[in-house]
Amino acid sequence: MAPADAGQRSYVGVLDGARYRVVVPANWNGTLVVWSHGTYSPDGQEPAELSLTSQPATEDWLVGHGYALAASGFRHVLGWSIADGYVDQIRLMDWFSVNVGAPRRVVSAGASAGGATATGLAERSPGRFGGVVTECGMLAGGLAYWNSGLDLMFAVRTLLGGDFALVKPTDPGNEDKAAAVIDAAAQGTPQQQAKLALANALADVPGWFDPTKPRPTSIAEQVSAMSIWDTAVRTGAVGVTRTDMERWAGGNPTWNIGVDYRVLLARSSELAFVRQAYAAAGLDLSTDLDRLAAAPRIAPDLKATAYLLRTSQPFAEAPWPVVGIRDTADGVLPIANDTPYAARTDRPANLRQLAVDRAGHCALTASEEITAFQTLFDRMDTGRWPATDPDGLNTRARALGPETQVVWNPLNHDYEQVPTAFTRHVSVPYPR
Repeated sequence: MAPADAGQRSYVGVLDGARYRVVVPANWNGTLVVWSHGTYSPDGQEPAELSLTSQPATEDWLVGHGYALAASGFRHVLGWSIADGYVDQIRLMDWFSVNVGAPRRVVSAGASAGGATATGLAERSPGRFGGVVTECGMLAGGLAYWNSGLDLMFAVRTLLGGDFALVKPTDPGNEDKAAAVIDAAAQGTPQQQAKLALANALADVPGWFDPTKPRPTSIAEQVSAMSIWDTAVRTGAVGVTRTDMERWAGGNPTWNIGVDYRVLLARSSELAFVRQAYAAAGLDLSTDLDRLAAAPRIAPDLKATAYLLRTSQPFAEAPWPVVGIRDTADGVLPIANDTPYAARTDRPANLRQLAVDRAGHCALTASEEITAFQTLFDRMDTGRWPATDPDGLNTRARALGPETQVVWNPLNHDYEQVPTAFTRHVSVPYPR
């Protein structure tokens, strides 16, 4: 990897209430990469330093190869502050042009919910950008994400019991109550495990969590992996994360009136596993689907629904190239997020969606992230896409060196060496 030049300039400060960070290499090539962060827990801590990429080694590589990087932390750093990003990133770009110099071209990039912010930012100011990189992005939109979370928790409460609210939670312990139900089922009988598998399949949550190992094979281990996704992230659908989102939206935007859970299950990537779990438990799957069909449903506050559509739904309008990259087994934003965006895009020739065969949310190595950027830069430089077959992508990623081929493992809170894992993948439809 090329080292960052010692003559690089770094800027930090506050612009109209939003923290920012900018790095400009001495050999700046005229391209600026603007990074949009994902959502931070509303009851968490602000990051001490704003990230400029997903993986630290990617930042080093980009700066070392002449790319300037910039990121706003948004006026509201924590919580569902996507709408802030559309304003604060543009203000930072304006500041950059005045204080550093006008870039020759700008790339909008981001991860997780920041992938939707990066896409929406470029769509709202298409003339100011030349391309987009979205990593594990919320490309099905915020409303689809929250509706999917409602489906999962609705099924947990209906099939496994529990005294927790699905929308507009007021009990500070609401999320913990849901997590307790999930933990008990994951460690419980085969019947409880099967029901939990069904609930997760409705949101396309995979039975695979560890990014350094293959998918487990036993039913109990796969349900355990689903429960880790649930208690680590997905119970936020009934906790403080939802409360914060509803505050931004002005009410509950989600609903399941009219939702046919047989249809959702039929198109889930976990359908075969659910059938296996139900058969092993001696349960009738149709009976539980009937219970879901008969349970009282949730209606939305339409103004809140409109807010999410307006602020977190990518238009899928792409006058410039877009590169997406994500893990095949992501329990937060499943790879099925790619399907609606690809179906709606007005210029499919401008889109490349890359898949990495690994469990995790944004569990990408720097080598894979850099390869995604290289793919975009090649397309921007030449007007033609480079080869994006898995073999070619893996060869390109491996050439970046072993120091770029580590991934964060949340199970042991450390980086571990893994092989590059680009693969071919055909996504199922997004559940909602």
